[in-house]
Order: sequence, then structure tokens, then C-alpha cells
Amino acid sequence: MVEGSRRSAKGPSRRRAATPSAPAVPSDAERRYLVRGLTAPGGKLPLYDIEERRIPAKIIEDCLAAGWAERWTSNPVKPDWLVCRLTETGRAAVTSRPSPPGGDEG
Repeated sequence: MVEGSRRSAKGPSRRRAATPSAPAVPSDAERRYLVRGLTAPGGKLPLYDIEERRIPAKIIEDCLAAGWAERWTSNPVKPDWLVCRLTETGRAAVTSRPSPPGGDEG
């Protein structure tokens, strides 16, 4: 008997499950997206990356689900565009650096 839901065949996710003591960690792609909100007015997150390619909806939706981003507003002309802003949780996720394995106790 198989318990739980099936994950994609891409392999295990790098993201850790969020718990009160260990928040989830953004993937590299999510981090690149979220960092752009650090310097934007109001924490606005981009629709396009620095090479003018559209940010994949999956990245934006994952950031919304993790609480790192929130919808800015709905756009009736372009309802599929996910206009978002960085949350305080998102800001903390990209500005804090996890300690390296083994730690630095010296």
C-alpha cells in the first residue's frame, strides 16, 4: 500500500518543510526572483527576469504558497499575470544565510 500523495518523478525537493524552528528555504530560482523585490519600490516582484524572459508561474506560485510573496493586485486586463510583492517572511528568507554544515564555533 502506498501512503501519501505522489511527488513528481524529478526527485526529492531541495526545499525543507517549514516548521516554527526551521523555515523553508527558497530554491536558487526562487531566491533569484525574491531578491529582486529587496530593492524595488514596495517590494514589487518582477514579471520578467533580467534577461527579459517571463518568470515561470510555478516559481511565483511556489513563493506565494510559501508565504514569501503576496499578490499585489489583480489585473483585469492580464489576469494570468501574477503581480506580487515581497513579504517580510520572503525578505527574511533571502537575507538570512543558513550556517554551513559543521558550524563555525570559533
